[in-house]
Amino acid sequence: MLSKKIRNILLFTVIAALFASVGYWNISPERFLDTPKAAVDETAIDYYALNARSLQFLPDGKLQYEMTSDKIEHLQASEVTLMTKPDLQMYRGTAFPWHVQSERGEVNPDGTEVELIDSVRVARTDEKNRTTIITSSRMTVFPQKQYAQTEQDVRIDGAGGVTTGKGMKAYLKDGRMDLLSNVRGQYESR
Repeated sequence: MLSKKIRNILLFTVIAALFASVGYWNISPERFLDTPKAAVDETAIDYYALNARSLQFLPDGKLQYEMTSDKIEHLQASEVTLMTKPDLQMYRGTAFPWHVQSERGEVNPDGTEVELIDSVRVARTDEKNRTTIITSSRMTVFPQKQYAQTEQDVRIDGAGGVTTGKGMKAYLKDGRMDLLSNVRGQYESR
C-alpha cells in the first residue's frame, strides 16, 4: 500500500510540475514586457505649406530651377512630399527654361525624383523662338539629371508638326526625346 501511495504522490507531482511549466510558458514575464507596436498612419502629414516657392542655384550662381506649388504636404511615415499644381521652371543656367506643370506631384524623400500626375505639360521656347510642348497623363522628372520619362501616351507639338507615341525618354539638357513605341507623326510641308 505504501508503494501505491508513493506512486500516486509521484504521479501527481509530475502532473503538477507539467501544469506549472505550461502555465509559466503561457504567462511568462517577457510577454508583458513586449509592448504592442503602434499603428502607423501612412497618410499623417507632419507639415504643409500654401503658395510654396523654392529656388535652387548652380555652383556658379546661375539659377537651376524655380518651383512653385499651390500646396505642399509632407507625409511623415514615407517622407514623400505631395504637391498640388506644381509649376517648375528648369533654367539649367540658361535663359530658355523648360516649363513643367501638372495637377499633382510627388517628390521622393531626397528630392531627386518628381512624379507628375494628371495633365502633365512640359514646354520650352528656344533662342530661335521655336516652341516645343510635350503632354502626357503622367511623367517622372529627375531635375538634377535634366531627364524625364514616362510609359504613358505622349504628344509632342513642335518643329512644324505633331508626334505621338507611347512611352518617352526626354533628355532635357540636349533637347532630345526618344519615343518608345507606337510612334506616329503629322507634319506641315512648306
